[in-house]
Amino acid sequence: MVSSTHWLASSAGMAVLERGGNAFDAAVAAGFVLHVVEPHQNGAGGDLPVVFARGDDKRPTVLCGQGVAPAGATVKHFSDLGLALVPGSGLLAAAVPGAVPAWLTLLRDHGTMELADVLGYAIGYARDGYPVTPAISQCIAEIEPMFREHWTTSADVYLSGGGVPAAGSVFRNLTLAATYQRLADASGSTREARIDAALEAWNQGFVAEAIDAFARTAWRDSSGSDHAGVITGADMAAWQPSYEEPVRYDFGGYTFCKTGSWGQGPVLLQQLALLQGQELGEPGSVDFIHRVVEGAKLAFADREAWYGDGFDTPMDALLSPEYNAERRALIGEVASLELRPGSPEGRVPVLPSRPELPIPVDASTGEPVASGAGRGAARGDTVHVDVVDRWGNMVAAMPSGGWLHSSPVIPALGFCLGTRMQMTWLQDGLASTLTPGLRPRTTLSPTLALRGEEPVLAFGSPGGDQQDQWQLLFVLNHVLGGMDLQAAIDAPTFHTSHFPESFYPRPAYPGRVVAEARLGAAVLDGLRRRGHEVVVAGEWALGRMCVVGRDPERGLVRGAANPRGMQGYAVGR
Repeated sequence: MVSSTHWLASSAGMAVLERGGNAFDAAVAAGFVLHVVEPHQNGAGGDLPVVFARGDDKRPTVLCGQGVAPAGATVKHFSDLGLALVPGSGLLAAAVPGAVPAWLTLLRDHGTMELADVLGYAIGYARDGYPVTPAISQCIAEIEPMFREHWTTSADVYLSGGGVPAAGSVFRNLTLAATYQRLADASGSTREARIDAALEAWNQGFVAEAIDAFARTAWRDSSGSDHAGVITGADMAAWQPSYEEPVRYDFGGYTFCKTGSWGQGPVLLQQLALLQGQELGEPGSVDFIHRVVEGAKLAFADREAWYGDGFDTPMDALLSPEYNAERRALIGEVASLELRPGSPEGRVPVLPSRPELPIPVDASTGEPVASGAGRGAARGDTVHVDVVDRWGNMVAAMPSGGWLHSSPVIPALGFCLGTRMQMTWLQDGLASTLTPGLRPRTTLSPTLALRGEEPVLAFGSPGGDQQDQWQLLFVLNHVLGGMDLQAAIDAPTFHTSHFPESFYPRPAYPGRVVAEARLGAAVLDGLRRRGHEVVVAGEWALGRMCVVGRDPERGLVRGAANPRGMQGYAVGR
C-alpha cells in the first residue's frame, strides 16, 4: 500500500512494489517523483525526516535528512547585514540540502533495487513531462513578477513557454532530469557502491560544486535586498544523514513515534499527554475543539521555549504525568490569549522576541503557509509519502523545502535551495538560536505508530506548524472516535494559529482558530462564545493527511489519502 500527496508518486511507488521492490525502494521512487511533480511544495534542494520500521526487527527508527546550518551562518553575519530575522526566501536561509542524501541512504541501507531503477520514474516525468495542477499554476502566477525581475534563472525554467504554465498543460524540467540521470549513472562494483558514488557526486562532486558557485552571487530575498548565500561545498561534504532513536509516547493502546526535538515532532506527543484522561466529548463538538485547541497552545508554547538541536530539551519531563497534570490544570472554559510555556524540572523558559519591523508579506516571502495559515488559506508547503509492503516494512516520509518560490533555480542543476534556516532566531540563548553545524528546528513531522511491538500505522500531513495539529485530529478521530482511516481524514478539520509561526516573518495570532465551515454555524458560534477568534476556511480546505496501515493478525494492509485538493492518492493490493 502506498499513500502520498500526489497520484503520480503513489503510482510510481506501487509500480516498484509490483516489480518486487520493498517499501524502502517504493518510498524512494515516490519521493523523487514528488520532487518533480510538486515543485511548489518540495524539491531536491530541500530536507527530509523519515520514520520507519523494518519487518524483520520492527524497531522504529528515525532517519534525519535535515541538513545543518553552514559554517558561515552565524548570528553576527546576519546582524552585520542589518537583518533582525533570517529571510524567508533567497540564498541566505539555505541549510545543507539533506533530502537527496537521505533518500540515497535509505535506499542503500534498506532497499533492494538499483538507484537507476527507482530514479527512472522521476527522470521520466522531468524529461517527458507531467500535468500541471491548478495549485502549481497559481503558485507560479503569484511569484511571476519576482521571477521576471529578480530570479531570472527561475523564469528560464518555470516561464519557459513565455508565460505561466496553464493547469493541465505538460511541464518539463530537462535540467533536473539531467541532474538525476548523472546520479543514476554513477558507477561502482556493487549496488551499494553505485549509490555511494551518487552520494559522493552530490556531497562532493558536481552538485556541491554547482551549489558552491551559485551561492556566491547575490540574489533578491524577502528582506527586500540582494544577498549571497553562506553555504559552501565544504558544508555539504562535512554533513551526512544520521539514524536516531525516536521519541515515543503511549496513547489509546498505541505507541506513537516521532523525531527528536530538533524538529517539532514531539509536540504531537505533548498534545496527547495533555489530553490523556480528559473527557473530550464528541469529535467536532465545541467542548472537543476547545480542549484540543487549548492543549495545542500549551504544547506549542513549550516547543518555542524548549525545542532545538543541540539544546538540553527536558523531554522526559515534558512528557511526564506529573508535568502534564500541572499543565492540564491551566485549561479553562474560555480561550487563553497568552503564550504559556511550562517550567519542566523547575527550569525557567526563555521565549524569542519577534522584532517589530515593517516586513512585507507577499509571494516573495518563500513559504505559502506562512502568508496564509493565519487567515485560513488552504495552501500547502510540503509533501508526504507512506508505504507498507508484504514483508511488514513501513515508511513515513515528509520531504519539503527547496520549493520553486524559496530561492532562484540553480541553472546547472534545475532545482532551488531550501530556506529552512528561517526557522532559527537571531537572538542568543534560545533553544532555536541560529548556530553553525546545528539543524534548524524543522516543522517536518512524520509519524509511525505501534500496537505492542508491531508497527501498524505510518502517517503524516504537510502544513508547516499545522502538521502536528492535523495529525492529532486524525489520531483522535481514529483511536478515540473509532473512525476508519478515510473517515478520520475526511472529518472536519481545524487548527490554532495562536503561537509564533516557524516561517518568516514569524507572526502569531493569539486566540485564533482556523476551522472548516463544515463544522457548522452552531459549533463555530459556540467557539466564539468561549473567547476564540474564529476564521472560517472553506468546506474542504485544511490538511493533506496520508496514511497506510497493516493488520498483522489478518495479513491485510490498508490506506487512505486526503480528498482536499483532489490530488492525494492511496493505492494498494
